[in-house]
Amino acid sequence: QVQLAESGGGLAQAGGSLSVSCAASGGTIDAYAMGWFRQAPGKEREFVVSISRNGDIAEYADSVKGRFTVSRDNGKNTVYLQMKSLKAEDTAVYYCAASRPWVLPTTVQVAATQYRAWGQGTQVIVSS
Repeated sequence: QVQLAESGGGLAQAGGSLSVSCAASGGTIDAYAMGWFRQAPGKEREFVVSISRNGDIAEYADSVKGRFTVSRDNGKNTVYLQMKSLKAEDTAVYYCAASRPWVLPTTVQVAATQYRAWGQGTQVIVSS
């Protein structure tokens, strides 16, 4: 089972930018569709974005579309999430997740139940 570790969270001002990363170990991420989810205080975990194994396809939540960009570097076993035009409502713990292995190369997955491995999360705080 692949292990995931997020990094790069922190504090940003509204309208600013922040990037978070997800490094994998114990396996190569090219076998997995990857996703980012977030959970704000008092709220349920919500889908942010999913990227296919080959990186060609990404599906974003409407709330982040046009502001967030996901990418992956399978050679570095890392997935990235660039966040721009941040809003206070983006404040949350951000989690990366890996699907079951060897899904189709173009598969993206939006349901948390479709993911098999999760990182510990990284906090993002956006001040207004």
